[in-house]
Amino acid sequence: MKAKEVPQYPDPKRDEKLKAFDRLLTIMDQLRMLCPWDQKQTIESIRHLTIEETFELSDAILEGDLQEIKKELGDIMLHLVFYSRIADEQKAFDVSDVLNGICDKLIHRHPHIYADVKADDEDAVKSNWEKIKLKEKGNVSVLGGVPKSLPALIKAMRIQEKARGIGFDWDEKSQVWGKVREEIQEFKQEEEAGNKEKATEEFGDVLFSLINYARFNDINPEEALEKTNKKFIKRFQYLEQESKKAGKSLGDMTLKEMDFYWEKAKGLK
Repeated sequence: MKAKEVPQYPDPKRDEKLKAFDRLLTIMDQLRMLCPWDQKQTIESIRHLTIEETFELSDAILEGDLQEIKKELGDIMLHLVFYSRIADEQKAFDVSDVLNGICDKLIHRHPHIYADVKADDEDAVKSNWEKIKLKEKGNVSVLGGVPKSLPALIKAMRIQEKARGIGFDWDEKSQVWGKVREEIQEFKQEEEAGNKEKATEEFGDVLFSLINYARFNDINPEEALEKTNKKFIKRFQYLEQESKKAGKSLGDMTLKEMDFYWEKAKGLK
């Protein structure tokens, strides 16, 4: 592919940003040399902390709290620099290798920007991306790059997105909804027949098809479910608080009594 010249966009704060990043690198070096806790850490030991920080960022995004997002991004940035510093000590790679690596990857996977490939819409960009990844990694399958450890719901989303990237997808939203109804019916048949193993399999098909339908409606099912989780928690805690004010214990209340407070909780914003 022939490279082409891409315009450079002015950034009046570029020097300030570079200084801030340099400051973080300097502090990381100092902590690694002087702090007993930081000295002790390994790539493996901070892994679980990185996962925790990622979920905290996710929470901040769902809450729409930009100040908290800024804070959590800083925590994650620290972890990225931390991993790179440890690897540098092991003479495996350093932060410049990490940054140049992602830069090279972005240029290679955006030939519609940096070379002569055409991509007029989002679907074309995604299709090019998946085809390039397949060649890069030498995967036998388009789905080979989906991490095995991803939570099942997110994994289903990624599987469907990757399949769509090479054109394996439904044409119309109505077709997907028809599949949802079909899978629900098959689940009910197995559930009513008392076949738990088969019913479990069919329930998985129901969830997979619903995730597919959400994708066609531009709805992120993981975000949608998490919002429902938060809504349920808020309403249930209201039920707990109000029943306690009335001198009642949830364990001793009837479902009808609890439902009275639940309906009131549904009116909360």
